[in-house]
Amino acid sequence: MTNPENKQGDKRLALIAGPTASGKTALALRLAQSRPVTIINADSAQVYGALPILSAQPSAEEMASAPHRLFGYLDGREACSAARWAQDAKVAIETAWQEGRLPLLVGGTGLYLRTLLDGIAPIPEVDPKVRSAVRALPTSEAYRTLAEIDAASAAALSPNDDSRIKRALEVVRSTGTGIVEWRKLREGGIGDMVDLSPLLLLPPRDWLHIRCDLRFGQMLEHGAVEEVEALMARNLPDDAPVMRAIGVPEIAAMLRGAISRDEALARGQAATRQYAKRQYTWFRNQPPPSWPRHTEVYNDSNFGQIERLFHF
Repeated sequence: MTNPENKQGDKRLALIAGPTASGKTALALRLAQSRPVTIINADSAQVYGALPILSAQPSAEEMASAPHRLFGYLDGREACSAARWAQDAKVAIETAWQEGRLPLLVGGTGLYLRTLLDGIAPIPEVDPKVRSAVRALPTSEAYRTLAEIDAASAAALSPNDDSRIKRALEVVRSTGTGIVEWRKLREGGIGDMVDLSPLLLLPPRDWLHIRCDLRFGQMLEHGAVEEVEALMARNLPDDAPVMRAIGVPEIAAMLRGAISRDEALARGQAATRQYAKRQYTWFRNQPPPSWPRHTEVYNDSNFGQIERLFHF
C-alpha cells in the first residue's frame, strides 16, 4: 500500500483503519469535534442500509455531528466490489475537498483501502463458461489444478480458501495470465496524488476479543434480530453479500429454529472474533511500516498521543 512519505500533491486525505471493535468510529467522531471533516465509510458491511446495528454503523445522532458518506447507501441485493466502492469513495473525497473539509476514511476492509490507494488490476471479464466450470470443481481439485498451471498464485493461497482459489483459476484459464501477474499492473489508485495521513488502531488482542463478544451481545439485544428477520422476509439469495455479513447466518439459523439463541450468540461472537483476528493480522503486516500504529486502547486520556501519531 502507498507510503505517505511519497507525496505528489497537496490534497490531504486522512485514514483510520483497524479491526472491528477497535474504536475507529469513536476516534473519528472525536476528531470531528475540532476540525471540519467528512467521515467516509471504508467497511464492506456498513455500505448496506439493512444492517445499521449488526454492522455497527454510527447512530443517527453521531452522523448528525459531521458529514458521513457511504454508510448504508446500498440495497442488500447489490454486490459492492472493491472497485465499485473505490469509485464511490473518490467522488466522496473530491466532494469533501470542494466543500473545504478533510476527507477521513474510516473502516476495516483492507481490500477497499488498497484498491483506492494502489489501484486495481485490469483483469478482463472472465469467460462465463470457464467460470461455471471452475466453480463446479471441489476445492481440492481446483487448488491442485491451479498449482499445476499457476504455481505463483497457488503458493500465495491457503489450500482451503475456496473463493480465492477458484477466482485465481478462472482468471488464468480465461486470460492465460496468472492473477499474481495481473496484480502487478494495478491502475487507478490515488495514493500518489494525495497527502495521506494514516493511522492504524491495533489494541491488545485480549481486550479486542472481549469487546467483540460484548458488542455482539448488545447487538442481539438491541435490534440485530429484527434486522435479520426483515432481510429474511425479502427472500434474498443466500449468497447475496448482505446475507453473508458477520452475524446474519447465525441469527438467521436461530430464527429458522435450527439453533437456540444462546448458540446464535456464541457462534456470532466466535465469527466476530475470527474476523477481527484476520483483520488484525492484515493491518499489522500489509500497510507500509511507516504507517503509525496505536497499540493501546483508545480513550480520551491518550487522544493527544494519537493526534501526534496521526500528524492530523
